[in-house]
Amino acid sequence: MDDTAEEVLDTIVFDIGSTFTKATAFREKDGKLVWAARAQAPTTVDDIGQGIETALRNLAQALHCRAVTAKSMYSTSSAAGGLRMVAMGYMPRVTAKAAKEVAMNAGARVLEVMSFEDKDENKFEMLQEINPDIILLAGGTDGGDMDSMINDARIIVDSKVKATVVIAGNASAQPIVKAILQDSGFKTVRVPNVMPTIHELKVIPAREAIHEQFIRQITDAKGLGNLVDRLTEKKVVPTPGAVLMAAELLAQGSHEEKGIGSLVVIDLGGATTDIHSVIPELEELSIEERGLVITNEKQTAYRTVEGNLGLRVSARGIVEAAGAKAILNRIGLAGEEHEQEIAAYAASLEEQPEYLAATEREKLFDRALAQTAVEIALKRHAGYISQKFDPVMGIVPGTPVGRDLRRVETIIAVGGIFASLPEEEVRSIIVRALADPGISLLPATSVNVIIDRQYLLYAIGRLADRRPAAALAFAKNHFGI
Repeated sequence: MDDTAEEVLDTIVFDIGSTFTKATAFREKDGKLVWAARAQAPTTVDDIGQGIETALRNLAQALHCRAVTAKSMYSTSSAAGGLRMVAMGYMPRVTAKAAKEVAMNAGARVLEVMSFEDKDENKFEMLQEINPDIILLAGGTDGGDMDSMINDARIIVDSKVKATVVIAGNASAQPIVKAILQDSGFKTVRVPNVMPTIHELKVIPAREAIHEQFIRQITDAKGLGNLVDRLTEKKVVPTPGAVLMAAELLAQGSHEEKGIGSLVVIDLGGATTDIHSVIPELEELSIEERGLVITNEKQTAYRTVEGNLGLRVSARGIVEAAGAKAILNRIGLAGEEHEQEIAAYAASLEEQPEYLAATEREKLFDRALAQTAVEIALKRHAGYISQKFDPVMGIVPGTPVGRDLRRVETIIAVGGIFASLPEEEVRSIIVRALADPGISLLPATSVNVIIDRQYLLYAIGRLADRRPAAALAFAKNHFGI
């Protein structure tokens, strides 16, 4: 490419992260998307535009041209850190499930779930302490209980928090609740009931409402307004949501092409370990077979975030969760001296999150911490084999409860440590994490492991709703599946 020319690419997808702003470029060849290059630059908090322009210059340098532009531009972002969300409903288990599903890729973090089990004064105190950005107000199936949602609306008014309230409960109670909140100056958004019947969960309208709040927050707080004006579609998708959308596309396919079936994405970062799983065959179950209340992890797509498991910012969380002795057992070391050594290493990583392991010892510790984080996160995400009778729930010993990953044949590994290690070492970390499932419903160790070395899943996911066929074809070709 001529270093003095400007290249017009087919597509550029940005990701505005808390630390780095990334730009991934695609060309079009014979009607198909082809990956061209990827570049990044430090995120400039005061003016996001500076980081974007630097990333574009770095992209041009990678493509050996003077400058780059594109026919289409899209973006994701995790720079805002996620909206603080509180969920209020009637049944604790159902409200928790609805809140997790609604927040899954909408850019929100569920900090508290409240139900009829919580006293009114406790709800009031929790709202004031958390001061959420958004409240998901649910409660009652359509035609069912109205009192709980109306009572919760009055508690919200008394708390005087500055939150947007997404009203997503009993349709009959919604007009009353809206009037109570708006009369006191609260901004409200009405959406269809997240649980219109006892076995049915409808989260997409509520998720979209929260997503709109996420876009508004990052546009205002991070100065993304100028970027949004440049985008082909005037919205910014939360980065974890884009990764999940990529997983859904790969697993389920598009109208033109079949997907590859059940898969898991392990996104191991410095601060969190995210597990995404997509099980397309669950779509074949009836609403009653899914049994929302009894086994509440039977949605097709599901994501969990372990905020205390990360290889840098949350390194001590791994040691605290598993214990230094158990981590060392994974690499054949034992003794109090070694336990103190790895605990000190984890503490130093939290103080210097940009530190890269320099010695063979540190690299060994990194791999042990990674394996431990993956194993814990997968076991928390997956279901289990019941060990006892539960006559109320109709469960007997040996019953699979929760998310069953045993038929998953593909795992996609995302994260800096996976990108930097040889393929056999990445596979070893994941296989060892799966080797002792116990009662957990984990994939088999024969699973196919794919590494997203160029960190392209976010871009694939961002293109999934606009160009699903092209995005799927690219993903299959790029990952060799």
